[in-house]
Amino acid sequence: MKKLPALSAACLLMLFTFSGCGPIGDKTANLSVIYIATTVIAFAILIIYCCIIKKRDLWFLLLFSMVCVVNLGYLALSLSATLEEALLANRISYLGSVFLPLSMLFIILNVCRYRYGKWLPIALGFLSVVMFLIAASPGYSDIYYKEVILGTAGGVTVLDKVYGDWHPLYLFYLIFYFGAMIVCTSYAAAKKKISTTRQAVVVTVAVMVNIGVWLIEQLVKIDFEFLSVSYIISEMFLLSLCFMLQDEQKSSTVSADKTDLSADAEEEKAASSEIRTDEQDEAFLMQCELFAEQIKALTPTEKAVFSLYLDGKSTKEIMSELNIKENTLKYHNKNIYGKLGVSSRKQMLELASKVKIKL
Repeated sequence: MKKLPALSAACLLMLFTFSGCGPIGDKTANLSVIYIATTVIAFAILIIYCCIIKKRDLWFLLLFSMVCVVNLGYLALSLSATLEEALLANRISYLGSVFLPLSMLFIILNVCRYRYGKWLPIALGFLSVVMFLIAASPGYSDIYYKEVILGTAGGVTVLDKVYGDWHPLYLFYLIFYFGAMIVCTSYAAAKKKISTTRQAVVVTVAVMVNIGVWLIEQLVKIDFEFLSVSYIISEMFLLSLCFMLQDEQKSSTVSADKTDLSADAEEEKAASSEIRTDEQDEAFLMQCELFAEQIKALTPTEKAVFSLYLDGKSTKEIMSELNIKENTLKYHNKNIYGKLGVSSRKQMLELASKVKIKL
């Protein structure tokens, strides 16, 4: 995991070397090899994510998939023989390029622990679909490209374009997302919403790499799509972030297990002096009657917790099944014990075994 940023830099240097060295006659092979390499690497990263990361996230999965789509589009464009093929490849690359910033923004929001409504991904997803339809319009309409012809540069196929009136929309679209990423990352770092400094650095670098390469492509005319390389670099940084989050989750699980064992031990210790039989103690019979009567007073959530305890579920299993946190379960336990007149889970289960329970 720690070697991924260094590996990213090595890959970038290697790809720059392939594209920048050698006679002009070698450009065709070099650029084709780079597009093939970025496509293969993108698919390899997607496979690594799916195989190694146990708890996969929708936005990470979308990001890695879209990088594959982008690079596949660039590769197909470089090998296109007709204008129709080139336009189709261009649409494929735009499909990935449009949804990439969307997925990266939500990765940042989740890592930085921002809360947002369900409407936000729906609204931004709709915006991305509209942007893609506009960018995919060449061949059907002249709103995005007024004119487009097939050409070659560096030995590979390119599209020579005259931009239409709606083309600046894509510029504003990217500026919106890049700006949102920078603001969210900066605010999270200032408010210490990100768990560790390493996570903050990884997120920041992943964003700045794409912004830097994109700005270079706007200011300098380059025949090669360097974004195909920057996406790979960003992927590697974000893959390292996945490993960080997975390690953090493992640590939290271990801590929760220790807390669970400690709580069970305390309850057993508290209940050890309370065990008695109904034959020996008349007070115990009265307690059983009260216990059975008070079950009706439990709220639906408390009844659900109580029922899971009767099924032999552990604290951890109950939290997972009801999707609640430890403090919430402790709150329900306190209310249940108070209503049923018991002081521990063991005493509650003992009484439950003696009475006829109707939930």
